Amino acid sequence: MGNKEAYDGYRIAVPVEFDELFSHIYFAENKSSKPITQTLLPTFQTMMVFSFGAPLLLLTKENEEISMDKCLVFGPVKQAFTYVIPAGGKMLVVNFKDDAFYRFFGTASLNEYHHPDDLLNDNCFTALWTSLSKTDTVDAKVEQILNFSRPYIRDRNPLTEQIIALGDSPKSPVKEISAREKLSERSVQLNLKKHLGYSSREIGRYMRFLKAIELVQQSTIDNKQVNWFEVIETCGFYDQSQLIHDFKHYLNLSPSKYLKFQQEICNSRG
Repeated sequence: MGNKEAYDGYRIAVPVEFDELFSHIYFAENKSSKPITQTLLPTFQTMMVFSFGAPLLLLTKENEEISMDKCLVFGPVKQAFTYVIPAGGKMLVVNFKDDAFYRFFGTASLNEYHHPDDLLNDNCFTALWTSLSKTDTVDAKVEQILNFSRPYIRDRNPLTEQIIALGDSPKSPVKEISAREKLSERSVQLNLKKHLGYSSREIGRYMRFLKAIELVQQSTIDNKQVNWFEVIETCGFYDQSQLIHDFKHYLNLSPSKYLKFQQEICNSRG
């Protein structure tokens, strides 16, 4: 059995009611008798992973191995990481959107991998995992997670609402909101970092890189040779060295190495 047949992974859309909170929920299962290794592109989203069966293994860029039993939260995911699903292992990944993780837990940036109960000083997520582990179908598990989420939702900060509403506007959201609200740019930046877990400069650099990845993937789909100079010009890189630098920063791979291994790299950005 090849990896494609052995690895069953797919996205699950969330109801409109939760569209402001979660980009999607991801399910994956290893149906083979051997561990399967995958690499995840940076998403700048915070993730909550529920593991069923033998513990998952997360491998960081620093080659740190983290054994994940039951439930773990981490993010925003700013660099690629590798994970290993053991034989028979299953996982459900909740992908928090924009400021949703802050609204749940009161923090947006985690420096380490945590069990979510540690953030709340409660064992409610352990109880949720226990209930999920006794639930047979994936759809029923997802419904439980969504029902469980409702009481934890907080109202969105008005300033953050404006930042998110500007989305991919060519104008700097920090400059625009600073002028509109008569606030210093630093104050707006601090608010963005507090509620989203990253700065406008960080997300701008990431979105440029993500656009480059999408162009490369489209060339592959069309069976065309990648025109790297076109990628540089279209995405707004200064030169080839900056493109290479960003690929190594986010993936720890050169652009040519990414081309070689891209089928083993997942893009879970919502």
